[in-house]
Amino acid sequence: MGNVWPQIGLWLAVVASGLYHGVNPAMGWPLAVSSGLMERRARALLSALLYLAAGHVLAMFVVMVPFALLAMLLAWQREIQIGASVLVIGFGVFLLTWRRHPRVLARIPPSRLALWSFAVAIAHGAGVMLIPIYLGLCQSRDMDQGHQAAQALINANLGMALLVSGVHATAMIVVGGLLAWLVYRYLGLKFVSRSWFNLDAIWASSLVLVGTLSLAFNAVAPGGMGR
Repeated sequence: MGNVWPQIGLWLAVVASGLYHGVNPAMGWPLAVSSGLMERRARALLSALLYLAAGHVLAMFVVMVPFALLAMLLAWQREIQIGASVLVIGFGVFLLTWRRHPRVLARIPPSRLALWSFAVAIAHGAGVMLIPIYLGLCQSRDMDQGHQAAQALINANLGMALLVSGVHATAMIVVGGLLAWLVYRYLGLKFVSRSWFNLDAIWASSLVLVGTLSLAFNAVAPGGMGR
């Protein structure tokens, strides 16, 4: 059981970060509300949520793919995770000091929801936040045997990257979809205008926190990862 609880904790972190992203209006649930109201159909709202989820999954997966490929270098796993932790901390500090949103985001019409969701997730570092968690989940006992072919390792890591992306995006779209449905069906647009909130500073701070925790874990881990 000693090896199970850390894995459970990491999966809970994947789900929690997804719920956190889902609550944030910047991830697009108000656009789903807008789509439903304009077409006057609940199906339009659900369709918009699917496009938002697709873009978010793609953004998560694309960001984690390079690390999935690097993870086959078992002798360097600890160094790779330390580097990823520093990357996450640096990105969080950058977002805290540079509050302007990239202008390119304003050029993507909300009608292209999947592309919009992908671009926003990339710009906000949503996938970057998952990298240390993902690398922790890749600490399979089988990974340090050294008997699997490199291609098998790559396939396993890519599968894990896709699974982490899917679980995270599912959690995000469930909570975001719930908020969108409540606003569309019961609360109305006045709720959005009165209760609009911006989580950018909290988001950036959470990136720094996730990176710091991962860095601290690697500093105290005996012998490093996979050794």
